[in-house]
Amino acid sequence: MATSEYEESANLEVLNANLARIETLTQRLIAAFAKKQPQRSELQAPDPSLYLRAASAYWQEMVHNPSKVLEQQVGYWGKTLKHFVEAQEALREHPLVAPEDNTPEDKRFSNPLWRTHPYFNYIKQQYLLSSEAIEKAIENLDTLDPRERSRLEFFGRQIIDMMAPTNFLGTNPDALMRAVETEGESLVKGLENLVRDIEANNGELLVTLSDREAFKVGGNIGTSEGSVVFRNRMFELIQYKPTTEQVHETPLLIFPPWINKFYILDLKPQNSLIKWIVDQGYTLYVVSWVNPDASYADVGMDTYVEEGYLEAIAKVKELCAVKQVNVIGYCIAGTTLSLTLALLDKRKDKSVKSATFFTTLTDFSDQGEVGVFLEDDFVDGIEAEADAQGYLHSYYMTKTFSYLRSNDLIYGPAIRSYMLGEAPPAFDLLYWNGDGTNLPGRMVVEYLRGLCQRDELCSTGFKMLGETLHISGVKVPVCAIACETDHIAAWRSSFRGVSKMGSTNKTFILSESGHIAGIVNPPSKKKYGHYTSDHPLDGDAAGWKAEAEYDPGSWWPRWEEWLRARSGKLISARPVGDSVLAPAPGTYVLANPGGSSTG
Repeated sequence: MATSEYEESANLEVLNANLARIETLTQRLIAAFAKKQPQRSELQAPDPSLYLRAASAYWQEMVHNPSKVLEQQVGYWGKTLKHFVEAQEALREHPLVAPEDNTPEDKRFSNPLWRTHPYFNYIKQQYLLSSEAIEKAIENLDTLDPRERSRLEFFGRQIIDMMAPTNFLGTNPDALMRAVETEGESLVKGLENLVRDIEANNGELLVTLSDREAFKVGGNIGTSEGSVVFRNRMFELIQYKPTTEQVHETPLLIFPPWINKFYILDLKPQNSLIKWIVDQGYTLYVVSWVNPDASYADVGMDTYVEEGYLEAIAKVKELCAVKQVNVIGYCIAGTTLSLTLALLDKRKDKSVKSATFFTTLTDFSDQGEVGVFLEDDFVDGIEAEADAQGYLHSYYMTKTFSYLRSNDLIYGPAIRSYMLGEAPPAFDLLYWNGDGTNLPGRMVVEYLRGLCQRDELCSTGFKMLGETLHISGVKVPVCAIACETDHIAAWRSSFRGVSKMGSTNKTFILSESGHIAGIVNPPSKKKYGHYTSDHPLDGDAAGWKAEAEYDPGSWWPRWEEWLRARSGKLISARPVGDSVLAPAPGTYVLANPGGSSTG
């Protein structure tokens, strides 16, 4: 057989094999989609009336200020036509050459063909021109309520991002080149990845961000040595084994958020805040929250405070034979820590010596980017779902937070997985991001209605356990760490909440980066710096930042210096007690009630 005939025969075999795989995968895909359960429309998109009001505002502009609208449209048409003429002229004079491209850098269009190939360049530039026109049209809706315009800008951006040419095979040079290079194998692998994700989520499409087989909690992540020394229905209390001969007398207790799992603070030894704190000479306890199911429907904010915070604080005091503890609250756990401290102040209870807050919102008067999901249309849907199921499945929170960074957490991973046929990366942070937890029904509604929507903690007071609790009731020494590009807890909102606390001893640190990377920022990495300022914590975030000094190193050592001054004398290291229920990271962190889907 001639070489060319042999190659044709081999290629035919590959093609037939891929066609057979596609047929099998298609059958699996149909079967997986058949498992999809109906979802509440309120949880899928904003109320349609938002777009009706936007359309009405647009036509009002057209009637009352036609020149403004027409000027924008003519400008868009002019740019579009000019680019078309330039592209035609470039092709006439220089075949297969794109016109001059002065568009800004965008990592979605990093392939050189987006700049040099006339077909891809034309599509990219037209997409960017159209995107700009849509954004300006929304921006110029002067008669629309500012809050509604903010929501429209966000959801408009979601539509723009979804329609990017990179998201479609025929207009993605990376995917087309990979398909040619692999003789279509990449597309078959991509289909396998797509089917796998839909099967794993009972008919819903949720992109797998990380290799789920690459990590094991307690195996190669979450490995700091310690023991579960207490357990109730709400949490397991983990005491970490000391690594120094002496420790500070006042123990430290961390309350992580129960929206995710605590091991974000203990991914691996090199970036583990838990290990680093223990290595600095502290007796450290960490709360590992239960992952609730429908049996937790009656659990509210008061339950987390009474059976969680107060119980954990009391237990640490008992185990260490001390009268006071230092505490940390991260994100929603910091918000709830504020409620707890205000309650302790009402009760004249001095159990907490100082409090640290990581990326914590207490003042919700400006909710930042996440506020687009805190209007009644979405919250009504969440309340209905929580009432019906008894809890809010982790799927909904995962999807919501993903849309705050859709290109990084949805479209980019989908392109790599489904169009390029790549396996998910072995990335511990993304593994943790996909290991979500459910939220108890009563608790999630109380949090969204009372704290987020009505801002009761900083206004009229939040009623709980027979008391009306206000942010001014936080009177212990406070250190708050916020993150400069945090898309969940905007640092200026965090600053404003701290400024309203009743403490006369307040420190604020602004870390570079976002909600996670800004906190999990070990000194050894020398990656993100931080800001500190002597400007009063009076609510003037801009003034504070203007006077701030920049330090290129991690905030960890600066905070530890603050903590050390409030942690008492050095004593012999405390061994883990005799009442060990399980080795760290415990059992609650491994539980996954309801599975990873909405089914």
